[in-house]
Amino acid sequence: MKKFLEEFKAFALKGNVMNMAVGVIIGAAFSDLVTSFTTNIIQPVIACIGSAEVQGRINLFGTGNYIDYGAFISSVIYFIIMAFVIFMMVKTMNKLMDLGKKEEAPAPTTKKCPYCKSEIALDATRCPHCTSEL
Repeated sequence: MKKFLEEFKAFALKGNVMNMAVGVIIGAAFSDLVTSFTTNIIQPVIACIGSAEVQGRINLFGTGNYIDYGAFISSVIYFIIMAFVIFMMVKTMNKLMDLGKKEEAPAPTTKKCPYCKSEIALDATRCPHCTSEL
């Protein structure tokens, strides 16, 4: 049991897990912010469409049942905002990850002749300049 707890501690304290936890917390807070924006700003604007009786809803055949298109439009706007923010975060993280990577040099295609020091193909068995056998 002690070894299990040590492994769990090593896993939980790794940088990736801690970064993920911070990301989840910030994402939840941002989600609440976007929900508040769509509920308190977007839905009242949608409710202004038509008259005060409409309130972003359509009454179905006078039955008292409504299609709440205001809430649907608000949810679509919420989704678009969240998708855009996640896209920007992923794009930024990819750009930051690429900054640390070094580009690998391409494999050489030529070598120097040990006799005349001219550039020759890697698979050459004889130098085309001095005709020495390699």
